[in-house]
Formats: sequence, structure tokens, C-alpha cells
Amino acid sequence: MSTKAFKTAGAIRPFKLLWIGNLGAAVWMRWDELRHAAAVIGTVLGCLAQPGCWRRAVRTAFARQVLAIGVEPLWFVGAVAVFTGISVVVQLTFWVGETGQSQLLGPLLVTVVARELGPVLINLVVIIRSGSAMTTELGVLKINGQVSALEAQGGDPFLLLVLPRVLGMAVSTFCLTVVFTFTAFASGYLFATWTGIGTGDLMLFADTISAAVQPKDFFNILAKSVVPALFAGATCCIGGLGVGGSVMDIPRATKRSLTRCVAGLFIVSVVVSLLTYL
Repeated sequence: MSTKAFKTAGAIRPFKLLWIGNLGAAVWMRWDELRHAAAVIGTVLGCLAQPGCWRRAVRTAFARQVLAIGVEPLWFVGAVAVFTGISVVVQLTFWVGETGQSQLLGPLLVTVVARELGPVLINLVVIIRSGSAMTTELGVLKINGQVSALEAQGGDPFLLLVLPRVLGMAVSTFCLTVVFTFTAFASGYLFATWTGIGTGDLMLFADTISAAVQPKDFFNILAKSVVPALFAGATCCIGGLGVGGSVMDIPRATKRSLTRCVAGLFIVSVVVSLLTYL
């Protein structure tokens, strides 16, 4: 090997080592973030079985989170469900009738609307609407010193700030998913009946959907609704309480938290589908 080639190989080798080192550091950082979120979720679930964790202040904070995350966006979720029902349910009803495969209508509706669209869309709505607000709110509390003041007064920031938000997001997401699914089915049926698509028989439509639902579908919908919401709540709380001493850190923390929440949503959705139906 010539001297020039030897020098070139020697220059490339440190670059490869640096790239591998940076990749390893990034993977380790993501793994550490995942462990942190898992620890928060585990602690939240552990508090469910401990009555001492549910003091009046905690119950009040939990009720406020459910109201803000699960009740206030009902009109918006209903509107999204109506448009989804009109666009998806009506099209499936039409094309199944055109191809003479009416027996596939129930399985297709359950698969597309209940299993996939419902949990994913609702989680996205909750993450964008409430996750960003949660991170910003906790970041402001941290910078203003209210978290430290709460600790100085003998309060537990985890019970008063983290537990109600993580659990409230999970409960609200599941309830909104159920509302979304039923509203989408109902609006799709009504619009299809109004336009003359399908048989217009309500009992037949309901029997077609109920016959297509399997026990594993309940697990699928529950897991795809609750697990990403728990992860999103934990991630947003970690991001907000991890803000430094500058207000400029809040937008960056919010952006990072939302990115991780959306990535976690799709990863969990794929994993649950693979574990359930393969």
C-alpha cells in the first residue's frame, strides 16, 4: 500500500469511529429516555392501588385534567368522527356493495375505523392539543419556582403534578376513542342511508359490525388508546419538569416532547398490531 493510500485509510478510520460513537451515544440517550418514561408510567400505575396517593388535592387535579383533556375537545372529536364516518364508512359501504362482497363490510369497518383510525387520530389530537399545553404549563411552573415552592411546603410534585396528568390523559384518550368510533359508525350509517347507499337497515348494519368484533379487538383498541397516552403523558411531564432556568427552553422542550410522543404512538400501534394479529 502506498503512503498516500495509507494516510487516506488512516483519516477515514477516525471518522468511522466518531460516527459509530455518536450513533451509540444517541441510542443510549434514547434508551435512557425510554427507561425514564417507563419508570414514570410504572409509578403512576403503582399509585392506582395505593389509597394514600389519592388525597383530595390529587383527585381534584385528576378531575381537572379529565375535564380539560377528555371533555372540552368533545365537539372537535365529534366533528372529526363525523367527517371520518362520511368519508370512510360511506365509501366502504358503496364499494363493498358494488363488488357484491357485503359480508366484508363489518370486518373492514372494524379494522379501518375501530382498530386503526380511531386510536391513532384521537392520540394525535390529544398529543397536539393537550401534550403541548402540558409541557408548557409544567415548564412555566418549573421556571417560576412553583415546583420548588411546592416541595418546600411538603407537597409531592409527582402526586400533584405528574400523576393527575398522565392518568388523566390515558383515561381521556380511551373515552374519546370510544366516542369517536361510535360517532363515526353512526354518522356513516346516517349519511349512507340519506344518500341511498346501502340497505338502510339499522339492525343489519349493527349486526354486521358486532359480528365482526373479536375479543382480541377489545385488547387492541384498549392498548392502542391507553399505552401511547401513558407514554405521551409521561414524556410531556418529563419534558416540562426538565426545563432549565430560561423561558427559551420551553419551546425546545415542547418540540422534543411532541416529536417523541408521535414517534411512540406509531411504534406502539405497529407493535400492538403485530402482537395481536400475527
